Amino acid sequence: MQPFNALFVILGTLLTASGYGATFLLSMHFRSIGGTDLDTGTALAEAVIGTFVSFPLVDWFAPRIGAARLSALGALCLGAGIAAFTVTLPASAGGIVPGFLVGFGWGAFSLAAPMALAERTTQSDRGVWFMRFGTVQMVGIGACPALAALAIRSLHWTVGAVLLIVAGLCMIASLLLELFARFSPRANSHPQKPWVFNTGAVVRTRAAYSIAMIALCACVFSGLLTFQMSLVQGTASHAGTFFSFYTVTVIVARWLLGRLVISSPRGLTTKLVLVLMVLGVAAMFAVPYHTMFHPVSAVLFGTGYGLAYPVIQEQTVNDSDALHRHAALTWFIVAYSLGAFGFPAVGGWVLVHMGRGALIALIAVCALAALLLSILRDRRNLAAAFSR
Repeated sequence: MQPFNALFVILGTLLTASGYGATFLLSMHFRSIGGTDLDTGTALAEAVIGTFVSFPLVDWFAPRIGAARLSALGALCLGAGIAAFTVTLPASAGGIVPGFLVGFGWGAFSLAAPMALAERTTQSDRGVWFMRFGTVQMVGIGACPALAALAIRSLHWTVGAVLLIVAGLCMIASLLLELFARFSPRANSHPQKPWVFNTGAVVRTRAAYSIAMIALCACVFSGLLTFQMSLVQGTASHAGTFFSFYTVTVIVARWLLGRLVISSPRGLTTKLVLVLMVLGVAAMFAVPYHTMFHPVSAVLFGTGYGLAYPVIQEQTVNDSDALHRHAALTWFIVAYSLGAFGFPAVGGWVLVHMGRGALIALIAVCALAALLLSILRDRRNLAAAFSR
């Protein structure tokens, strides 16, 4: 991975991730046009359809035209979906189109981009590049709603204007990723079977635990960020505060602790960061009583989830055989997408019908379940060691 070539994929990832970060503005967008959080959940549930359409297409075309080029297509579709939200009403005949495009675009990008990195890195340096990729991705996801909230509140921009700007950034990202595909040829691609046919091989490895863990972590992530503006409504806190502290924490945590995390035992590291994630969710219960708990929640969650994602992603890849690596990555993104796009449909219903406390409790259950799976994963390893 040459530094000049890496610049294209890093900048492209940053701008594409801002497109996904813009989905956290949908709650505000739908309320501004007379909708509710149920519309937000429905739009993201429609994104699940697009996501699952993207997976087999990426799996089929990646060996033929290159994963990097498919990531550029994903960024393009994501930007088109974000722009479509500004001109399409949820109840209209074409209301499914924006959500579908967002899901298709983000699904294609989030699967193809790490595939492209895996093809261009060795096992010894893959952890470093996945950490860099994950850091930039999280910066884009967190910075977009933080800066958007600032622009809307201080500069009086409309949500629609912000969404259109973000859509333009995704178009630029598509160009940068296409340049990356042209300038950085694949170095170590292996023949791959269709990912569905490799499911059994993936399930029999430790990667199965990591895949289930990331699905639960994505539920926590999407629950806290998608409904952040609704969770703090009626309190003295502002959603922009959470987004800002979360983004800065992810940058600082990965910058200062990234190398330590890469060199530490994965089992212990995963448990520690998941405990921090659980504590971050728990702090949200206390936000109505004191505003200080709001940034504390963002810092704990940003440190925990921010470090957990690349660690679990690397575990998934390295726990898989080279012939099954694309399949493992595909199932990783399938699980992540189910949590990220599927959970808001459930969360929106819980928030509207059962209230804020019930939603936070549901998010906390998902966080605790991820921690439990991490413990079970190491127990399986221990049992396998004694059986030899």
